[in-house]
Amino acid sequence: MSHDTTTHAPVDTVSTVSRIADPAPLGLAAFALTTFMLSMVNSGILPATVEPVVFGLALAYGGIGQFAAGMWEFAKGNTFGATAFTSYGAFWISFWWLTAHTPQLDAAGADAAKGVGTYLLAWAIFTAYMTVAATKVSGAVLAVFGLLTLTFLVLAIGEYTTSETIQHVGGYVGLLTALAAWYASFCALTAFSHGKALVPMAPR
Repeated sequence: MSHDTTTHAPVDTVSTVSRIADPAPLGLAAFALTTFMLSMVNSGILPATVEPVVFGLALAYGGIGQFAAGMWEFAKGNTFGATAFTSYGAFWISFWWLTAHTPQLDAAGADAAKGVGTYLLAWAIFTAYMTVAATKVSGAVLAVFGLLTLTFLVLAIGEYTTSETIQHVGGYVGLLTALAAWYASFCALTAFSHGKALVPMAPR
């Protein structure tokens, strides 16, 4: 009977993980751009008729791009980043699916607004407890989650009350959220490319 005497070097999982690039700038940028475009419509700055422009972004960049960033955060052992990017990537994919089935939702009549409002409220609850976790990440990330909680909450109220004015307010808060996310992405990306922090992340 022959025996395989070949030795195999142990896999250095720590070194492998350390070679994975930081996915946070990608996840934040994907979230920021998609949120910006949708918020331009929600605020009334752009007419609702151009909302289909958002759908492709919601699936490809905000959805798949952000979901992929979440998977890389899992590989790096970052529970917060993995939970955040995977969840909001799934949010954008669900938003894309929801808009693709608007005729079915319209069949619910007045109850459609209640359904969408509850959908947004549920995301506000999730984002609120993610905000608590974000207090231990950085000031820039905390700003993103604080503003996003407010965005979801205001938009939910706008749906429940069917108030266009409140929905527009939610859109403007969403624009601030997008700017905060872009800033956080810029902080991390330029810190890597320049080898030093160019702008403060405001560490907690």
